[in-house]
Amino acid sequence: MCIGIPMRVIAGNEFVAECERHGEIATISLMLIGPQPAGTWLLTHLGSAIRVLDAVEASAIDDALAGLVKAVDGREFESN
Repeated sequence: MCIGIPMRVIAGNEFVAECERHGEIATISLMLIGPQPAGTWLLTHLGSAIRVLDAVEASAIDDALAGLVKAVDGREFESN
């Protein structure tokens, strides 16, 4: 199974972007989707951006990933 991680562009150029998620910064390749402005949400996988997201979809994916972590840890979580 592959899991895409939503990240927000902080800065970048035509090839890579510095992206942030929960305070962690990563360099993400933009070769599959092209240059993106700061503030853009991206779905990332293995260091590459694979799709542009809107803020609502990015939040929904992030919430689902948080629920998955809780489920794996045996904790209760809400599903929407």
